[in-house]
Amino acid sequence: MSNQTNAAVVTETVAHNVYFEGKVQSLGLETEKGKATLGVMKKGTYVFSASSPERMIVITGSMKVKLTDTYQVYAAQEEFDVAAGTSFEVICDQDAAYLCYYG
Repeated sequence: MSNQTNAAVVTETVAHNVYFEGKVQSLGLETEKGKATLGVMKKGTYVFSASSPERMIVITGSMKVKLTDTYQVYAAQEEFDVAAGTSFEVICDQDAAYLCYYG
């Protein structure tokens, strides 16, 4: 016997992105605000390139971010914007989680 009430047809998948030998991973999907990823970063230093504008929101931990010539620390619930066509450096002194909106 089958319970069709709970059955769902999967028409869209969740993207799984892996960077820096698995030390940074994210899950991506489309939201009402556009494309977004929810990710984690292990302790370490990372350089990212932004092909489109990004708004990063720190969920847990903190990130030391270099958008221009200086670093700024962003703690949980703080956010920062990254311009399209730029690179930025992130230093995590501890594991961190983030939400990123694109566009």
